[in-house]
Amino acid sequence: MPDSTGLPGYARPFETLGVAAAAAWRRSDAAARWRFCLRMTVAAVLAFAVSHVLNIPLQGLWAVLTALVVTQISVGESLRATTEYVVGTIAGAVYAGAIGVLVPHSGMLALTGLLALTVAPLALAAALSPSFRVAPFTGAIVLLLANQFGEGLLESALYRVLEVALGGATAIVVSLLLVPDRAHGLTVNAAARILDRLAFLLSELMAGLTRPMDEAEIRRIHDDVGRSIGALQTIASEARRERRAYLVAAPDPGPLSRTLLRLRHDLVIIGRAAVTPLPEALLTPLAPALARVEESAATYLRESAAALASRRSPPPIDDVTAALESYESAVAALHGDARVGTLSSSEVGRIFTLGFALVQLRQDLGDLERIVNEHARLA
Repeated sequence: MPDSTGLPGYARPFETLGVAAAAAWRRSDAAARWRFCLRMTVAAVLAFAVSHVLNIPLQGLWAVLTALVVTQISVGESLRATTEYVVGTIAGAVYAGAIGVLVPHSGMLALTGLLALTVAPLALAAALSPSFRVAPFTGAIVLLLANQFGEGLLESALYRVLEVALGGATAIVVSLLLVPDRAHGLTVNAAARILDRLAFLLSELMAGLTRPMDEAEIRRIHDDVGRSIGALQTIASEARRERRAYLVAAPDPGPLSRTLLRLRHDLVIIGRAAVTPLPEALLTPLAPALARVEESAATYLRESAAALASRRSPPPIDDVTAALESYESAVAALHGDARVGTLSSSEVGRIFTLGFALVQLRQDLGDLERIVNEHARLA
């Protein structure tokens, strides 16, 4: 099941990060849910109270509904939802008000035709841009509720815009002032979880070079990581919105998201090389170097996850570099080995594939080091 950040859960969460960190993250998730509950409740009550003071029709129904709809888990997501909701409402209300005034519609048949004429272009706009998703809904409301409460078409359109603006403004104020959750923080914590999962996956894949793997389990983990990165990219887009609104001073989350995606691609390539155990002619001379690479790289990913989550400086990458150099030396020593000459081209090709993946992994871990350091400097 997804957690509060929208990331998939796992059957064995945080295998490598440790019990204390896992418990801390679970507490953080629970606290985020309670904060979201509090913000949504306060936003609805506040919108209702302001609507009552301003004597808005229907007891401020649309202001309250808007506050509920646009209050999201993070400030950045609330900004996005409010912007889209207000833009769609203005488009729907203005168009429905204008078309209702310009086109006579006395009688049920004429009103039906006008409804179709109102909804069709707004539905097309909604299909072209998510900013207009509520435009058809608003247009229909304005058209059908006009004259029902002593309001004309233009008055009805104006009320809808004002009520939605009131509800959106209320949600934003509450999101900013009442125990706010920044999308940037959610992005960093989600990235730390993914790094921990990548460390576990790397260990499993490297072990596949020496013994058969559970391919179904590996595919499941790959799929989970892929969904997690997709969810992270959504959260990162909200974090960028916060940065553009000067609500948070933090590094651009884009490089972090892209680096995690590249790390996952590195593990996909390693998985292709590890689809079956290496033949004995390769495994015997390479096993110690491979074990060192697995231990150092997985440890680096785990420690980077912990450093990112706590906004600390990244761990030293020297052990990973030394392990990869040791592996390259072991591969170079195989040249001229008579046992290698008996191997098939596909078996030898797996070593080249693995070597390419490990070179890419080293480069991407270097990018990760720089990104973790950027977050630590701004902590």
